[in-house]
Amino acid sequence: MTGQSATPAALKARGGQLARLAQPVQGAQVVGRVALLLRLVGQNPLGTSLAEIVQHSGLTRPTVHRLLTSLAAEGLLDHDVVRHTWHYGPEVFVMGTVAAARYPIEELARPSLVRLAEETGESAFLSIRRGGETVCLLREEGSFPIRSFVLHEGVRFPLGVASAGLAILAYLPTAEVDALLDDTDAFSARWGAQHSPASIRANLERTRETGYAVNPGLILEGSWGMGAAIFDRSGRPGWALSLTGIEPRFKPDRQRILGQLLLDEASRISQTLQRPPIT
Repeated sequence: MTGQSATPAALKARGGQLARLAQPVQGAQVVGRVALLLRLVGQNPLGTSLAEIVQHSGLTRPTVHRLLTSLAAEGLLDHDVVRHTWHYGPEVFVMGTVAAARYPIEELARPSLVRLAEETGESAFLSIRRGGETVCLLREEGSFPIRSFVLHEGVRFPLGVASAGLAILAYLPTAEVDALLDDTDAFSARWGAQHSPASIRANLERTRETGYAVNPGLILEGSWGMGAAIFDRSGRPGWALSLTGIEPRFKPDRQRILGQLLLDEASRISQTLQRPPIT
């Protein structure tokens, strides 16, 4: 009956149930490790060596080898025995194909990438936010013969590193930005003093002023990038369009032109995503 107080026995049973729910899920550590290894393998389309995976995972070599072998047995990974590299397997392709129908962003963004590449001659990219990182999803090569190869499908950067991450980070709530930039020593040690929290915050301010982010060769000298955020239905930045190329192609006057093109295409995609669903 509604409004009736729970009996002591019911409360005890409910408390036991909540306690069980609060306990760590058995096998969760293994799931986390598997997810980490899958992400590391996917960072390089040409394949990733066992030594690289061990280095970046922080796990022991026997543990990494055992997990990779198990994933290969399930079809989630392939092992190139000649080049000694690991690659995504056929089951990952099948899962990605099935999941693609739920996430139409690639279909929406592809025309924008083509237009950006054709109008600028630079390489155009779509990246998605995943937690504290951006992951490159799509690429469209431009016609200019000299290119930057810092960015390609599967590459991950922390938010605040690379133009796509700067563009997204600039429009997150202050509390989220502070949390992501909290571990100052580790961040600067990994990405250099040019990516100190103070430097990133200064770049975020410039991004908010213009609407687009500029990465002036901070990851690789001479390799520049620009990005603009794409916003979801709730107004949060979830993706970014970006252009990359060599420094002479990103002079201040041209930055304004490229920035406006990025903003126009990002706005086009955002408006489509924010339309009410058809019922």
